[in-house]
Amino acid sequence: MAESVELPSRLAILPFRNKVLLPGAIIRIRCTSLSSVKLVEQELWQREEKGLIGILPVRDAAETTTVGPMLSPGSEFGERSSKIQVGISDSHKVDGKNQQEVIHWHTRGVAARALHLSRGVEKPSGRVTYTVVLEGLCRFSVQELSTRGTYYTARIAPLDMTKAEMEQVEQDPDFIALSRQFKVTATELISVLEQKQKTGGRTKVLLETVPVHKLADIFVASFEISFEEQLSMLDSVDVKVRLSKATELVDRHLQSIRVAEKITQKVEGQLSKSQKEFLLRQQMRAIKEELGDNDDDEDDVAALERKMQSAGMPPNIWKHAQRELRRLKKMQPQQPGYNSSRVYLELLADLPWQTVSEECELDLRAAKESLDSDHYGLVKVKQRIIEYLAVRKLKPDARGPVLCFVGPPGVGKTSLASSIAAALGRKFVRISLGGVKDEADIRGHRRTYIGSMPGRLIDGLKRVAVCNPVILLDEVDKTGSDVRGDPASALLEVLDPEQNKTFNDHYLNVPFDLSKVIFVATANRVQPIPPPLLDRMEVIELPGYTPEEKLRIAMRHLIPRVLDQHGLSSEFLRIPEAMVKLVIQRYTREAGVRNLERNLAALARAAAVRVASKDNAMPLSKDMPRLGATLLESRLADGAEVEMEVIPMGVSNHEISNAFSVASPMVVDEAMLEKVLGPPRYDDRETAERVATPGVSVGLVWTAFGGEVQFVEATAMAGKGDLHLTGQLGDVIKESAQIALTWVRARAADLKLASTDEINLLEGRDIHIHFPAGAVPKDGPSAGVTLVTALVSLFSQRRVRADTAMTGEMTLRGLVLPVGGVKDKVLAAHRYGIKRVILPERNLKDLVEVPPAVLASLEILLAKRMEDVLEQAFEGGCPWRQHSKL
Repeated sequence: MAESVELPSRLAILPFRNKVLLPGAIIRIRCTSLSSVKLVEQELWQREEKGLIGILPVRDAAETTTVGPMLSPGSEFGERSSKIQVGISDSHKVDGKNQQEVIHWHTRGVAARALHLSRGVEKPSGRVTYTVVLEGLCRFSVQELSTRGTYYTARIAPLDMTKAEMEQVEQDPDFIALSRQFKVTATELISVLEQKQKTGGRTKVLLETVPVHKLADIFVASFEISFEEQLSMLDSVDVKVRLSKATELVDRHLQSIRVAEKITQKVEGQLSKSQKEFLLRQQMRAIKEELGDNDDDEDDVAALERKMQSAGMPPNIWKHAQRELRRLKKMQPQQPGYNSSRVYLELLADLPWQTVSEECELDLRAAKESLDSDHYGLVKVKQRIIEYLAVRKLKPDARGPVLCFVGPPGVGKTSLASSIAAALGRKFVRISLGGVKDEADIRGHRRTYIGSMPGRLIDGLKRVAVCNPVILLDEVDKTGSDVRGDPASALLEVLDPEQNKTFNDHYLNVPFDLSKVIFVATANRVQPIPPPLLDRMEVIELPGYTPEEKLRIAMRHLIPRVLDQHGLSSEFLRIPEAMVKLVIQRYTREAGVRNLERNLAALARAAAVRVASKDNAMPLSKDMPRLGATLLESRLADGAEVEMEVIPMGVSNHEISNAFSVASPMVVDEAMLEKVLGPPRYDDRETAERVATPGVSVGLVWTAFGGEVQFVEATAMAGKGDLHLTGQLGDVIKESAQIALTWVRARAADLKLASTDEINLLEGRDIHIHFPAGAVPKDGPSAGVTLVTALVSLFSQRRVRADTAMTGEMTLRGLVLPVGGVKDKVLAAHRYGIKRVILPERNLKDLVEVPPAVLASLEILLAKRMEDVLEQAFEGGCPWRQHSKL
């Protein structure tokens, strides 16, 4: 402990930024600035006896407001202000700051003695760092501040009381009361600290040997208090004020320790409660084991472990599962991650790592008969499936291609995939990808996310519990992409035989073998499928059905299914073949058969209403006589019991319907068709009526729903020679219209559309071309020949043949180029009753795919140049061709 020291009249001043050194406290300062280094070297390091220096608290200018006058070095000041401001120029740098700055000096400081001094290694720049350990001795006040080189010196006056003054104060009753109160509080604090630390003995020695007024500084210096409170303690020259403030700070520190202890005890109490619950559960588990009642979580974990052992996991995956299981055993059921870990292990145990479905011996003849019974037509498609099954029969582990059935809705794509699974004797999983935009639907979510789950592939395999099912990826062309990823790109790994052996689901986080899975995909269009994904699949196109095929499908499949779904039979409703043909011609014009099935269902519902509401005569069984309605009413009026037949729940729909049999079945005729289905929606005379005026031609287009007939209308009006296009057209079809108009204008004289003097067809008039069904977007180059035909018909005022439709792209030189979708377009022309179809000559090879029955009912006309199209499009040929120079 420092003894009283006689202070010199002037001390070197070391600024202590934002901190206060109190008498009796020991601090360590690392001096790095130029001014502090010079002070240490000249005042401490170069002297044999370690001298005294003054520690003066300073505050940065940015942290306080101006208090007191602005003084320069050399100014004198007394006790007028507790703070002074000193402006330091560039020549006097403090703490290494070169810019002009303002330092707020406190007028009171503490004289300090160096206990230890060490010099650091000199840096290449020449700078040296000193570390000084200082002990605070006594308070002083600054009388005058001046500079000495790069650091400051001050003329000081001591503030501590003399020995005589101190003895007089110690006799003061107030001081005695304050001293007693301070010692009681300090002793209580030491007792509390003794329970946590082992330094209480030394502190008690200080309490008994050091004067009270010095103890106040020592205790406060050991606390974490604010800078303002430190300054207030430094300014407390009066020992009674100092003791009062110190007692308040010690008591506050004591209360904070007690609050912290209370919080700690509460937390430890909660932990001990958890430990108590754990102990009780262990005891309960032991009691249940003695009683033979083992149904707790431990037994569930043991059952899960046995299930995992029998799952047949590969060695590397079993090692990973064991690590997860050990982690689960160390966790309590109340812990947050317990349920997620358990669900994950249950998934590993449920997945079919080695389980396969036993395939029956492939019988190609039976498979062909099954396909023929389930699907009418589709000869090429069924032949490809038979070839696929034949390869599987010869080499069961062969990696066959991924079949992708492409066709309009309602042609049987999904049912074909189901038939493949039935023929192979495998389980069937359907995964719909329509509208899927999240890659996690394929690969799963990572387990770090809340609510994470495996992808649809892993989930489907878990449901069927075999690793070799037939998985149908339905609507693969309708996947999207956004910030969550691209599902189509995730399918690249799934459908690649070289990669899917180690398919990595993000949730599963271990490789899973998908090479035994047979994948089948379906799509309405090929264009939206990304080329890398399309390259991994074998595309098999399913065109629309012809009217004859629809008739056979309706008679063999649709009508029996519709009657069964509505609880009817042929005894209640009969739909003649002629009426089905009328439904196909007048109420449906689609590639598939879904609308046809809906119309047949409407007829079945009408019959069901009639049968269910029939109350003239109802035989309750074959052996009971029929009861007329009047007889029933009389018996009920008399209160007699009516004999009834109870129909068991196990009987079929037909047996239930037999209870409501009528005298004669309902036979559908044209009158019933119009009553139930409404007036005909389509008419064979539609084409003839729409091309009755010049300027209208009939084209063939392809859509996602199959081929369609597209009318093109052109008209002329007074104007400035502009071309107007309407019908929600794309850029390609707009360019085709401009090409068609240019070609017609260039050949106007040769085609006798204008005289040589009036070769400008657009002089004084505008041309408007419209594609009806304006709400439907249209695009593509195949309407080129149709546009030219419409324009020639408009300018020549000759009508196009009503039984002729056409398709083809044209060039400015009049060449007719091939187009796609020929098969669908020809089938559409056949559905609409078109008799003649004009096709590009280079599309002749595509007619092989058209059913022979359709080709037999159509006249196919091939065109190499635009003149060939015009020759066939008009009645009686092209009369101006003989004058043409083309």
